[in-house]
Amino acid sequence: MPEGPRVRLTAKEMGLIALFETMTGAVVEDCVVDDKNDRIIFVVKKGHMGLAIGKKGRKVKLLEKLMRKKLEVVEYSEDVREFLANALKPVRIQGIRLTERPDGRKIAVVSVDPKDKARAIGKNGRNAEKLRLLARRYFGIDNVMIL
Repeated sequence: MPEGPRVRLTAKEMGLIALFETMTGAVVEDCVVDDKNDRIIFVVKKGHMGLAIGKKGRKVKLLEKLMRKKLEVVEYSEDVREFLANALKPVRIQGIRLTERPDGRKIAVVSVDPKDKARAIGKNGRNAEKLRLLARRYFGIDNVMIL
């Protein structure tokens, strides 16, 4: 489990993790069922991204058919900047600035290559929302802005 805030998993999420690990051989750190965006986000152990995806994405495609959901896989890192960059791959990151407001709220500002801004935000803000969700869940970051 990640070292940040303790994450509680539901029986459904634990079942999905077991299926994912069995099918891919990758170690899953976390699973987020995002019904609002009709997807499941798996956070895999550092170094397990290739195992999780499979050659030409075959493992993920097979699992998407089995689960009847869009799957997204993010490689875990204890380093907040590396983790946020991993969550946005393959978007080119120019920099990540972390600040804490006087009221204690933590903000991350992610600067991306202007050509990649639309991809970073994603259709209907899906990618930006994923970034905010994971940043809050793992590092207690209240908001993430993409510039």
